[in-house]
Amino acid sequence: MLSQQDISDRLELQDLVYFYSHLIDSKSFDTLREVFTEDAHIDYSAFGGSVGNLEETIAYLKQAVADEIFPNSQHLNANLQFTVNGDSATGRVMCFNPMEMNLPDGGQQVFLIGLWYVDEYRRTPAGWRISRRVEEKSWIFNAPDFMNL
Repeated sequence: MLSQQDISDRLELQDLVYFYSHLIDSKSFDTLREVFTEDAHIDYSAFGGSVGNLEETIAYLKQAVADEIFPNSQHLNANLQFTVNGDSATGRVMCFNPMEMNLPDGGQQVFLIGLWYVDEYRRTPAGWRISRRVEEKSWIFNAPDFMNL
């Protein structure tokens, strides 16, 4: 049986995951400092993205997911699986990610990505934060040919 603390931790972790997705979709990349630890390791290489620390990741996102390239996206999370051990936790989170992309010829194309976030979390004085996030690729549908995902 889960304790009240276990339930609270799981709800806080769930809110953290959802807040991350909101920040990515609203392109509020600087606010990711409220989601990740200062020493976080973030690996987006499964889809050709960056691998690095928080500041490198924020800089990458500002360039790679700019409105001129990806005007709209939705990161929809499901099947959240958390294991809490005191002030640390691990998680595996499913993400369904439709993306609208502006094409070089002036058109637009919507494509879909399925992935998992494999996470490590740490409780800080400011609350739970992601200390490590690695994307695991599941599938891609309808990506533009030149993307080579």
